[in-house]
Amino acid sequence: MDRIQNARISELVANQPTAPVAPSQQGRVGEFADLLQDRLKLSGHAQTRLQSRNIELDKDAWDRVMSGVEKAALKGAKESLVMVDDVALVVSIKNKTVITAVDKSSLKDNVFTNIDSAIVV
Repeated sequence: MDRIQNARISELVANQPTAPVAPSQQGRVGEFADLLQDRLKLSGHAQTRLQSRNIELDKDAWDRVMSGVEKAALKGAKESLVMVDDVALVVSIKNKTVITAVDKSSLKDNVFTNIDSAIVV
């Protein structure tokens, strides 16, 4: 898939600090990686937000997100807001990367910028 080709950007993304993961949640981070594999990547920022906000999406939800991303790509979208259940994800369609995640309790009064489309899945 589309991998970051710039070595410096790859290094920065790889070394981006993340919030400490509680022992009970350490397995969940690996689960996200296993579920998404090469289909959809999580930025370091998105991983931090998912962990800090205790956002958990099951395989079915991630499949629906990916379906929405694929539909957005067919329509020529670049940056999309993907709404799944009570979670909003901002996704780079071109890079197939989740940029950030917001849960229902944080949605109120939130403004999403730099998006060109919205998908409800």
